[in-house]
Amino acid sequence: MPDDETQTSTLKSGPAARTSHELHAQRLPGAGDTPAPWLLRLIAVGLVLAALNLRPAITSLGALLEEVREGLHMSGSVAGVLTSVPPLCFAVFGVMAPRLARRFGAGAVVCAGMAAIAAGLVIRPYIGSTAGFLAASALALMGIAVSNILMPVIVKRWFPDRVGTMTGLYSMALALGTALAAAVTVPVTGALGGDWQAGLVVWAVPAALAVLPWIVLVRDRTPAPGQPAPAPSAPGRATPEAPALRITRSRTAWGLACFFGLQATAAYITMGWMPQIFRDAGVSAGTAGLLLAVTMAMGVPLAFVIPRVASRLKQQGPIVVVLGLCGLIGYGGLYLAPAAGAWAWALLLGVANCAFPLALTMIGMRARSGAGVVRLSAFAQSTGYLISIPGPLLVGVLYQHSGGWGLPIALMAGLMIPQMVAGVLAGRDRTIEDEC
Repeated sequence: MPDDETQTSTLKSGPAARTSHELHAQRLPGAGDTPAPWLLRLIAVGLVLAALNLRPAITSLGALLEEVREGLHMSGSVAGVLTSVPPLCFAVFGVMAPRLARRFGAGAVVCAGMAAIAAGLVIRPYIGSTAGFLAASALALMGIAVSNILMPVIVKRWFPDRVGTMTGLYSMALALGTALAAAVTVPVTGALGGDWQAGLVVWAVPAALAVLPWIVLVRDRTPAPGQPAPAPSAPGRATPEAPALRITRSRTAWGLACFFGLQATAAYITMGWMPQIFRDAGVSAGTAGLLLAVTMAMGVPLAFVIPRVASRLKQQGPIVVVLGLCGLIGYGGLYLAPAAGAWAWALLLGVANCAFPLALTMIGMRARSGAGVVRLSAFAQSTGYLISIPGPLLVGVLYQHSGGWGLPIALMAGLMIPQMVAGVLAGRDRTIEDEC
């Protein structure tokens, strides 16, 4: 954002900034005004490894949900609680990430986040109780939540002139990790003797490896871009403060929050329940995992295409409607012929789930200032994740009490309607500053 670039150039020219860089160079050898190439390469590797570990804890569980339910004697309602844990953790722990980064440094928090993911994935298969499984899952998801929030901060901190390239790189790695865990968890479990515990614990290995590149940044306390130390005011003058932006008065902000929450609801229902829908329709466990992988893999190319198209349009409502219609057709297919058209439904739902990069793009377009984007992003994502919590739980309750997938799929399809309405509202050509 221009504001960040202006602040960065200003900081570089001031004596306080030189002192900060000198101190930073003492903490990280070779990281002066221009970080050493080896350090940038190491951080790039760390970004990719971290992104690869931001979803396997969720999609690997979705592929083996039936085995986990049987092994822990878990009801459908409790399984619904389990699939609601990710958005709950993202809403609760994600709020802590900026404060933790200011206190300990973004690199140290990401390092701790990777360690928490590895620890949670090691503990949860062998803890032997549903409550313990939920607690260990929450530990891993806490690591995911704080790391997910801080990835853009790391990119801006170390790659200010390559933000787009590095964001695309870790976004691709995130989608790849999501799809890979969905595709190979069942085959790996079979190769390990059919033990679902071993099939889940293997994903702790890449998380543990992801800790290593971040160790070099554990002692880095340099402020992130956009969070410089406050400048002292002139003697006898009070520092002027920008007027507060009352974002809750903006219809666009609420539209974005609802759109973000409803698309997150669809995403977590898909990750948690779609393999089970296909398995109950007679599809093998391995094929069901591959179908989920196809759905998740659609985010790799479309995450690059949709934001570019959306940014060229004054209103993003048409894209919202197209994605929503893909979701409606996909859910309709799941209801009428889940096994016969499985691959087509997986592709369509993969397209519908690409509402996530569209939501992020609209957040950047619906505010004029850098501060407005930050406020809008925090409001839309935190409120949205809270909205998404009941969805997966309700699907589990309906599945258990109805004895089939008719009502749950009807719920999923029904949620597409308000998602399209909220998205069209959020996609109008206006900014939150106009409304606040």
